[in-house]
Amino acid sequence: GPSGGGLQRRASQKELRKSFARSKAIHVNLTYDEHVHARAQEPLSSVRRRALLRKASSLPPTTAHILSALLESRVSLPQYPPTALDYKRYLKEHNERQFFLELVKDISNDLDLTSLSYKILIFVCLMVDADRGSLFLVEGAAAGKKSLVSKFFDVHAGTPLLPCGSTEDSNEVQVPWGKGIIGYVAEHGETVNIPDAYQDRRFNDEIDKLTGYKTKSLLCMPIRNSDGEVIGVAQAINKIPGGAPFSDDDEKVMQMYLPFCGIAISNAQLFAASRKEYDRSRCENSWVEIDSSVRKLKAMHASKVKQGILMLLPMGRQVVKFTKSFELLSPKCSADTDNSFKDSMEKSSSYSDWLINNSIAELVASTGLPVNISDAYQDPRFDAEADQISGFHIRSVLCVPIWNSNHQIIGVAQVLNRLDGKPFDDADQRLFEAFVIFCGLGINNTIMYDQVKKSWAKQSVALDVLSYHATCSKAEVDKFKAANIPLVSELGIDDIHFDDFSLDVDAMITAALRMFMELGMVQKFKIDYETLCRWLLTVRKNYRMVLYHNWRHAFNVCQLMFAMLTTAGFQEILTEIEILALIVGCLCHDLDHRGTNNAFQAKSGSALAQLYGTSATLEHHHFNHAVMILQSEGHNIFANLSSKDYSDLMQLLKQSILATDLTLYFERRTEFFELVSKGGYDWNIKKHREIFRSMLMTACDLGAVTKPWEISRQATELVTSEFFEQGDRERSELKLTPSAIFDRNRKDELPRLQLEWIDSICMPLYEVI
Repeated sequence: GPSGGGLQRRASQKELRKSFARSKAIHVNLTYDEHVHARAQEPLSSVRRRALLRKASSLPPTTAHILSALLESRVSLPQYPPTALDYKRYLKEHNERQFFLELVKDISNDLDLTSLSYKILIFVCLMVDADRGSLFLVEGAAAGKKSLVSKFFDVHAGTPLLPCGSTEDSNEVQVPWGKGIIGYVAEHGETVNIPDAYQDRRFNDEIDKLTGYKTKSLLCMPIRNSDGEVIGVAQAINKIPGGAPFSDDDEKVMQMYLPFCGIAISNAQLFAASRKEYDRSRCENSWVEIDSSVRKLKAMHASKVKQGILMLLPMGRQVVKFTKSFELLSPKCSADTDNSFKDSMEKSSSYSDWLINNSIAELVASTGLPVNISDAYQDPRFDAEADQISGFHIRSVLCVPIWNSNHQIIGVAQVLNRLDGKPFDDADQRLFEAFVIFCGLGINNTIMYDQVKKSWAKQSVALDVLSYHATCSKAEVDKFKAANIPLVSELGIDDIHFDDFSLDVDAMITAALRMFMELGMVQKFKIDYETLCRWLLTVRKNYRMVLYHNWRHAFNVCQLMFAMLTTAGFQEILTEIEILALIVGCLCHDLDHRGTNNAFQAKSGSALAQLYGTSATLEHHHFNHAVMILQSEGHNIFANLSSKDYSDLMQLLKQSILATDLTLYFERRTEFFELVSKGGYDWNIKKHREIFRSMLMTACDLGAVTKPWEISRQATELVTSEFFEQGDRERSELKLTPSAIFDRNRKDELPRLQLEWIDSICMPLYEVI
């Protein structure tokens, strides 16, 4: 009994001593502050009392705490947590001078604009006992479109750390200049102190509705730089406790502190600008060593833009008209970075037209001055339909001219929408202008290289032509000069049902001579007969031995033109010089044809495509080849024409040969059909006559489908065989799958394709003619 109770008491006392020793060991190194100890003896405020109650209630009821409440220890804990913000609160209550110096010192050494802005916001709230606050900085002053931007909007004053993600641009809040209380303060540079925000018409309560927070009192004050310009706005919300109005003393304190904030913000902005200049210099150094590949250009990354557009002007232009445009999407905005750089011509025609006819780019190209638009929809120079066409929402535009070494504008470079959503500033413009200098050098070099390539291509084509073709012999000329030329009725060449395969190669020469004589061109234009024979024989020799587009096809086209002129009454409508151009054009319209079409030239990158481009490639070559023959000694059948007639005839000849390009036919036939159907054809209008001649050339070029079945079938077999050979080359040389009409593996589809061709392309033309 008694001995057991004594043991229990001794054990209990032993536990108490151990607990006390542990407690003392924990607190022995903490310092004692008499001021804090004296403060503990002062009456507690309600806030302090609640804090201590929370602290006391959170402690477990151990014997150590019970014992510490009974002992009079000389070691005490500090009465404020060891954090910078709480230390400043403590200084505010006990040493206002030191408190103010601490706030100034804390911002004076911070050159990071993000953390500096957050510090200013928190310190302003601390100075005036505000529950929440916001800080806005002025942006866009250089571009002439000011706005107020805040990364820290409606932040609680008690937040101890920089908010997570505060460096992300997506957290920014933008306020238009002059809008709301913030905009008013920035625009007028006046302090606004509102006891009840909802009673002020400038107050916007949308944030309150979103957050559920009730704004009562507001204190809003401008921040100025050393030149007195407003560079920001600080806003304090709801004075503690209970959203009481901010006092005059609060205004004075902020007025004392914000000039130091203005100095700190200016320093941080200057530091950021110097960093940008440093980065710009590094970019320029890298551009000097840039690779020729467009994919490795660093301008998109340096300027942080969503889309870039490059537009080129033709050499020796008379008016501002862009001929080529390229589009480059930022890798951050493109799902397929490998295909982010595209020729805009691959897109829809309307989108390509918008790029080529870009009004802002045309303005820059014509004036030579850069254009920097911060808000596209507020600028009258911007075409709002561009967004609908491109599907790209344009906010900001920076467009600068590209110069060559001769100080001539050769293009325009344009970037759209900074990735961070801000307008382009002066630093962006300087960086981009520096970049386009290198663009100008690069483009100028490519133009020179292109000229070298064209010269090489021209030489290659000339050598190829010379190696394959030759003029006819004197014996051949003498043979046909002395030959008896059959009459039209004997040859049957005035019949639209003429058999395309009835004459041999020599008979086609005599028939061509008869057509010139029958139309009176030999007498009218004083064509030397020997020269005409030599010219016809050389033209025949300059057609290659391909399956369809050969000398026979050229003669058959000319025969159908002759039949239409003589039997359909067209000879009375057209002038003699127009008729001569049509006949010569028919005979020359496929000179040196290689058995492949324009699309094949473009796909294969042939010398012809490099020389003439991808628009009517073969037709330009046929015309140039015809000119080459005419300029050869003893071949100029137009030698006796006057200078004016010769010039007019060559222009008409070019129009006739180029008209055989089906692309041009598709462009013009709608207008032709409408003029005929409405009876609006006027033979006195030059354009109407040109369209009519073009339609005649196409009608004769496709004339094989109008012939009797056996003739038409034979012609179709020849052209199909030629198409199949092209398809075989596409598959073997270009590794491409040919379209159905060129694919011999799909020849069972030919009847349907041929009927579609006749019904949609040929029949409408013949019916209207």
